[in-house]
Amino acid sequence: INGDGVLKIKVTKVGEETFLAGIKRLILEAQRSKSKLQVLADIFAKYLTFIAIFIGSLSFIILFLLKKDISFALERFVTLLVIYCPHALGLAVPLVVAISTSLAVHHGFLIRNRLQLELSRKIDIVLFDKTGTLTSGKFRVKEIVLFQKLNEREILQFSASLNQFSQHFIAQGILEKAKEAKIEILKVEDFENLPGKGVKGKINGKVYYLGGDNLLKNLDLKTPKIGTIGTIAYLVDENKNILGAIVLEDEIRKESFEAVRELNKSGVKTAMITGDKKEVAEKVAQGLKIDEYFAEVLPQEKVEKVKELQKRNLKVMMVGDGINDAPALMQADVGVAIGAGTNVAIESAGIILVRNDPRDIVSLVKLSRATYRKMMENLFWATGYNVIAIPLAAGILAFKGILLSPALAAVFMLLSTIIVAINALRLKNFK
Repeated sequence: INGDGVLKIKVTKVGEETFLAGIKRLILEAQRSKSKLQVLADIFAKYLTFIAIFIGSLSFIILFLLKKDISFALERFVTLLVIYCPHALGLAVPLVVAISTSLAVHHGFLIRNRLQLELSRKIDIVLFDKTGTLTSGKFRVKEIVLFQKLNEREILQFSASLNQFSQHFIAQGILEKAKEAKIEILKVEDFENLPGKGVKGKINGKVYYLGGDNLLKNLDLKTPKIGTIGTIAYLVDENKNILGAIVLEDEIRKESFEAVRELNKSGVKTAMITGDKKEVAEKVAQGLKIDEYFAEVLPQEKVEKVKELQKRNLKVMMVGDGINDAPALMQADVGVAIGAGTNVAIESAGIILVRNDPRDIVSLVKLSRATYRKMMENLFWATGYNVIAIPLAAGILAFKGILLSPALAAVFMLLSTIIVAINALRLKNFK
């Protein structure tokens, strides 16, 4: 509790820019957007109105000509208009949409594109980006391998210095290790990011490179054999001498095991995509029992892997969090971004996971299926009701003495709407 002291507060976002305001905005957008079933229901309700008026008018004319009783014919016409219930059709989908959108927030994901929520029930395969999605994304240094005269501290110092401007998971792991070892970070000049390869910079007047296998290939260097399995960053000098290597490992999330298992139970295949070496990817894939994986994939190649799966007639859900995931998220049938990821990834996705928990993907698929089921139940009821009620109100069974009064027709109309509402509310029991 701050009594008489000075409290300095830095406001980064205000009003409509805050996280909560963003959630509210996404919910409203999702509820306003129309699903395919809702569009279909609206069209059907429109034509059903014309059909009801036509049948009512035809009934009025026929009954008047047969009975010569205008009051009886008019009563049938009014009864038909009363019992006809476009409300049930009109509410069949929007009520379910409103409830499912709220449930989505409760289960940890936000809907930016309603059609993608609908499509989630048809997904054949979920393609996970490995780092930061299936794994914690917190790399730790496992081993430092020496190839030249430099010692471990020097290898770590040069590597950390080159990475001081990077937000990459691997860079953060190296910097964390340097911090633990209390190693001084050196000044880097002419820093350059090498997309898909690594980084380059000048330290103490000499040029150094830091990166993985793709960097070595680019420099026409052979990859040295290292017995330890892990993600490897090589330090190379300006004369193309490999000075050393840092082996890092990334821990698999406990939640990932359950997510993959539950998706398989639901009949959905799983796949993993990563820029890591094949041995690293294989170890993670086997540990999680993932159906297939793509290793050593460059950032710009991720979208091609999504297309490759789609060419196999598979409906693909892509789950990622980085800038380089954005094209793949847009290409996928359903794009899901991790809320803790980059703004570019979030803007490219149709669905956002608020919690960085892969198990929410399971909830997403199940909610999509439950939502569709409720929509179909409501549409089936509303359509069936009108198909039976309209001819009955028109007096199709009048020759058997079965006639509905306008008052009774009003009761049936109200009950029809209530049944649709109650059925939609049952979706709240979703867990």
